[in-house]
Amino acid sequence: MDLPRDGSPLHGPGDVDVRDVPLAPSTDTRVAHLARVSLFSDCTDDELRRIADISRIVEAPAGTILTKAGASGDSFFFIIDGRVSVETQIGYGDSLHPGDFFGEMSLLDGEPRSATITAMTDVRLLVVDRSHFWRLLNETPDLVRRMLVVLSRRVRRLEQATYALRHRMNQT
Repeated sequence: MDLPRDGSPLHGPGDVDVRDVPLAPSTDTRVAHLARVSLFSDCTDDELRRIADISRIVEAPAGTILTKAGASGDSFFFIIDGRVSVETQIGYGDSLHPGDFFGEMSLLDGEPRSATITAMTDVRLLVVDRSHFWRLLNETPDLVRRMLVVLSRRVRRLEQATYALRHRMNQT
């Protein structure tokens, strides 16, 4: 099975292989996809080109498990097209859509994946592997700031959900 250079194999309906998409011209196509991602909306053309140079596009059919909770992770994913579900130890979270990203936590802290991400539809992803992730963060400080805002919002939503759950449990 073709792996997206991640620590665990992807599993899909009938074990369909995830495939790297041949691109021509590759950098221009990836730059066009990047420009559609809200996280990159303030990036300069030069920054977009640098991000495109260290990324690749991967497509996966609906039903494919893109990351598995507990597995090691070596890739960071931006959703270009499609929708994915997010399942953590406490249940399902909000689905992710074009412009959203996942997989960054394992690259930041070196811990196993915290969620299982499954393609709800056919998806097209822009993938940055571990070997390029830190270079990306070093070269695009504005991107780091935007990622931190998204991560902060995710933590706040988790705190709110935990508080609500504890509150409900204390009432029973």
